Amino acid sequence: MQVDKTLDCIGLYCPMPIVKTAQAINSLEPGQVLEVLADDPGIKSDMPAWAGKTGNEFLGFEEESGEIKVWVRKGGG
Repeated sequence: MQVDKTLDCIGLYCPMPIVKTAQAINSLEPGQVLEVLADDPGIKSDMPAWAGKTGNEFLGFEEESGEIKVWVRKGGG
């Protein structure tokens, strides 16, 4: 996955990973990809819902040893 920016949300719990994602994605250009690192399992359902409501594209997630990597492409391009 080609990533333009990584956001570390380890240790943060709902709703903070989504709040931080919303702030971070504003610094990206349309089409760029944000990778979010989290350990709150709620992000697996929260991120697709947030992306759908905000016009961004949820690209999927990967989970390994309790760490969840989530990818979102900024929309508007």
